[in-house]
Amino acid sequence: MANAIEQIGAVTAMNLRNIPERWSSSLVAVLGIGGVTLVLVSLLSIGAGFSKALEGSGSADTAMIMRSGSASEMQSYFGPEQVTALNDINGIARNDKKEPLISGEVFGVVSAQMKTKDSSANLPLRGVGPNAFLLRKHFKLVKGRMFKPGTSEIIVGEGAAEQFVIVEGKGAAMRILPFDVGNKVRWLNTDWQIVGRFTDDGGMAESEAWADAPVVQQAWQRGPVVQTVRARLADGVPLKTLKDALSKDSRFSVDVMSEKQFYADQQKAMSDIINKVGVWIGVIMGLAALFAALNTLESAVASRVREIATLRAMGFGAGPVVFSVLVEAMILGAIGGLVGGVFAYVFLNGMTTSTLNFASFSQITYAFTVTPMLLLLGIVYGLLLCLLAGILPGVRAARLPITAGLREL
Repeated sequence: MANAIEQIGAVTAMNLRNIPERWSSSLVAVLGIGGVTLVLVSLLSIGAGFSKALEGSGSADTAMIMRSGSASEMQSYFGPEQVTALNDINGIARNDKKEPLISGEVFGVVSAQMKTKDSSANLPLRGVGPNAFLLRKHFKLVKGRMFKPGTSEIIVGEGAAEQFVIVEGKGAAMRILPFDVGNKVRWLNTDWQIVGRFTDDGGMAESEAWADAPVVQQAWQRGPVVQTVRARLADGVPLKTLKDALSKDSRFSVDVMSEKQFYADQQKAMSDIINKVGVWIGVIMGLAALFAALNTLESAVASRVREIATLRAMGFGAGPVVFSVLVEAMILGAIGGLVGGVFAYVFLNGMTTSTLNFASFSQITYAFTVTPMLLLLGIVYGLLLCLLAGILPGVRAARLPITAGLREL
């Protein structure tokens, strides 16, 4: 056993020392694996960023209350009498004035011009009241000021400001303006003045525009109806307590879940699609990289026929030869996987883009997120591909007749 380990160490060390002499073929393998890993990590970083934008939006101690059976905010509604009735429900936190910390919110979508495409997309427009800002722990106004109640002023999320523009006029007189503080945009036969810009720790709210709820209701001609109600749970009160209280009250027919769970459910379908597409593309491209690595390792073995035959004649076993080829293959694969992951991190991590949120049929902005786990996955994927590619050349090297190899001397 000790002799076999010594042989493995000696042959492996010799192969690794000779890699610089085969730098061109080794570089081909590394770049091939790196390219595949770059694509795989890039695609999976979309899903990671999308999940972060939605899951990071929610809070476990904030309840989302929607009409029973509603799959999204767009399908839900509450009349003013039901919102008022929530004042009587136990389990909801209250402010210093003993008023419940609830936020009845109007939700819909408007059409806006995208910055990077010559097309429009749906932008969420949310009507909110004063408690909406208290219920978002990470809300922060970073530019301008808050809108004044009763006016057609809006504040826009950081993501929305980055992804949309304002188009004024037509033809030669057309102007493209930033979707930002100081400019106006026309929706629902109303001119909305942008007065502020906010962040929400990269969450869902950054994809939206916010205005005063009564003004939005009037613009949509919906009357005093809201789509959802957010409620802060009182300290130490579990969500089930609020669920039970509302289910026993005949005035309500609602579904209640934590804000965190609501956004997690919304992102699941989209993340599953992105991850499955990423894996399949990675597998398909991986097959091509597998053959490239196979050719590289076959070439490496062919160029070392004399070395291998000499080692076998000196008493080295077939096992150490196979193992040395596999180690060389895995090292090249791990380097290629690391190169691809690092490139994805340097050029993509944090880059903002947008996609369709199927729950609301509106654009959601998010950032490519290359996590440490994705970097590790890239390295493991590259290592696995080259391990598979190294099996056949390793076996061929071990089976190479000693006499045939020595004739190459």
